[in-house]
Amino acid sequence: MQFHHHGYVSTDPRVLPAAGVGLDRPAELPSEVDVLIVGSGPAGITAAAQLAHFPGVVTRIVERRDGRLVLGQADGIQARSVETFQAFGFAGQIIEEAYRITETAFWSPDPERPEDIVRSSITPDDPNGISEFPHLIVNQARVIDYFAEYARRGPARGDVDYGYEFVGLRVTGEGDYPVEVTLRRVSGYAGAGINAVKAGGGEGEGETLTVRAKYVVGADGARSEVRRSIGGSLAGSASLHAWGVMDVLAVTDFPDYRKKCIIHSEAGSILHIPREGNHLARIYVDLGETDEHDGGKVRDTPLEEIVARANAILHPYTLDVRDVPWHSVYEVAHRLTDRFDDAATSPDGKGRVFLMGDACHTHSAKAGQGMNVSMQDGWNLGWKLGYVLEGRSPESLLATYSDERQVTAKNLIDFDLEWSTLMAKKPEEFDSPGEVEEFYVRTAEFPAGFMTEYTESMLTSDGAHQELASGFPIGKRFKSVRTTRVADAVEVHLGHHHRADGRFRVYAFADASGERLERWADWVHHADGSPVRRFTPAGADLDAYFDVKAVYQQHHHDVDLARVPRLFLPASGPFGLTDYEKVYAALPGEDIFELRGISREGAVVVVRPDHYVSAILPLDDPEALGAFFAGVFLPR
Repeated sequence: MQFHHHGYVSTDPRVLPAAGVGLDRPAELPSEVDVLIVGSGPAGITAAAQLAHFPGVVTRIVERRDGRLVLGQADGIQARSVETFQAFGFAGQIIEEAYRITETAFWSPDPERPEDIVRSSITPDDPNGISEFPHLIVNQARVIDYFAEYARRGPARGDVDYGYEFVGLRVTGEGDYPVEVTLRRVSGYAGAGINAVKAGGGEGEGETLTVRAKYVVGADGARSEVRRSIGGSLAGSASLHAWGVMDVLAVTDFPDYRKKCIIHSEAGSILHIPREGNHLARIYVDLGETDEHDGGKVRDTPLEEIVARANAILHPYTLDVRDVPWHSVYEVAHRLTDRFDDAATSPDGKGRVFLMGDACHTHSAKAGQGMNVSMQDGWNLGWKLGYVLEGRSPESLLATYSDERQVTAKNLIDFDLEWSTLMAKKPEEFDSPGEVEEFYVRTAEFPAGFMTEYTESMLTSDGAHQELASGFPIGKRFKSVRTTRVADAVEVHLGHHHRADGRFRVYAFADASGERLERWADWVHHADGSPVRRFTPAGADLDAYFDVKAVYQQHHHDVDLARVPRLFLPASGPFGLTDYEKVYAALPGEDIFELRGISREGAVVVVRPDHYVSAILPLDDPEALGAFFAGVFLPR
């Protein structure tokens, strides 16, 4: 963590100095905003948190509730999401309070007594070391709390405006604020976020107001009114299979109560997920096939029946449920929106209204993907809106949101369809006793969040130089490796310093002698064609837009900081203090060059603000870096 570069700090260093619109953020919702986000769920709050790092952008997020979410329905946190939490600065905190999944137990009918279940196997949660981060279970409400806190601490001082219901919108295509949004005040709350207070007598409740916006983001759930306003729909299929889900505080003799379990019995199936706090568990209980003509009668299944079915499945063990904070019944459905933006219908053919999260994709809860994919939707669009609105990039950048996330959502639906079908099978329907476990292990990279791979675009180069760093596949997330920070000999994961501050990362992996690195650094630092010189605003720090780091092959004792190019030791803040966190060395026994297939002749790895690898370039061709960024940034 870096601070003091703007002067001595004795308060919480995670609270960044206010800047731009954060210097005088109005308590009331303005009549004109740059970005209006509808819905403060995982997708919307992640986008708002990222936009809080763009102090030139007026962002407001409206929420129908009169305060923070108390009980969330999602709870599974994949490793990719924990990487994201690291970027937003709260991975350590949330890991401490979460339940950590380390292995999964599989239970099936006892061959000798089929009415009973027995443990058939246990598999590690991440047997292949996909990520250094864990698989967690934690209340969705707490995830939203952390993102909201990050937004409030950001330079733009983002926050949630509670008590506003979305009524409709109209894309006029006119003026600087071409989207006209109608909202209704549904509570007497005034102010935003933790400072919201109840106004006497419900003052203002029921009133409508109009907000004009440059862009609108619909993160308002599966029944999205924003989606309806742009003529969008969700299409797909229902499986005609129902599940009861309940959070329980229970006493039981089931030995794996504090392990994740996948249970198949003659009485049905259970997905058992222990939760944070040591006592709570979420149990998905198979309620069987449904009748498409009965008007959804299964949704009226009483809690007592769900508990009884759970006990039947767990036999010979018993589950004595003492308290149920939340429960629900749902029928599995897989649906995908026909559009992620309104470009096809807007007056000027440009996307002005964007959809994300459940407004775009719905599926079963058992694969633990909904909240996780939604957060990546929000991060993907958040920094792109910031770039366009601050004049860093052309509007064409926004088209990549739909191109990238629609494919990701389709892959999610396909995976979840296969997984939920497996979970609903009866024991006698499996091709082999270990079919579920085999699928679980074989597809582990997908539910962990690491199968996303963006194709060639203005943000993703072709694979012409992929062999220079084969372990960093272009279009996939940057998989971190431990290195040694040269200045202080501290071992750090290289990727963990990549925070959600809206900057591109450029990793220059040095050649053995360092001569190519020196020539490359000189060009990037001084040449007119360098992206650092072309696109960084006058008067800003050298690394304001591009965080350029060097990684040397030799031991850190053999790297002489006095001879390291000044590009990697830039002046920071008003006092021009040296930034010592940009020079790294390979860690003996865990050599990043070897582990990631990096050429000993050197290579350049470009990583976009949301962690995905944009380009692999030769170290002896610095002009290629300039050519790549010329397609992303607008000249100053």
